[in-house]
Amino acid sequence: WQSSMCPVNVHWHLGTEHYSVGEYDENGSGPNGNVEVPYRRKLAEGEVQDGFRCHHYDENDEKFTTPYEWKHCKGMVVGETYEVHWPHSAAGACGTANQYQTPFYDGVFCNLDLETLQTLAPQDIASAVGVQGQIFTIV
Repeated sequence: WQSSMCPVNVHWHLGTEHYSVGEYDENGSGPNGNVEVPYRRKLAEGEVQDGFRCHHYDENDEKFTTPYEWKHCKGMVVGETYEVHWPHSAAGACGTANQYQTPFYDGVFCNLDLETLQTLAPQDIASAVGVQGQIFTIV
């Protein structure tokens, strides 16, 4: 709250991009299995790529297996792990009608021209861009 960053996008992933041993990792499970380590997620390339799964799923517990008729989050599956991201940026279109953009890189850097971007050190970018995330297992 003490920075000039604003949220520029909200999106979710099947499985997690992030990794936490014992919480969401290659030993977690879900209705569609899990991924192996080493693992590198490639966004917006071909088919949906799964991420890591939480350790909560139990195929013998109906709260993880009872289907649900989604009205908004089409394609989500009960029992699966999802990671929701809220990217924030100081170079976004904060406070305008164009604040939320997709793909999210457009929103993160929309007020930053390529010439300026190329002069920034990695820490400059890290200080001006952030992502809040939350991991869920759907029941």
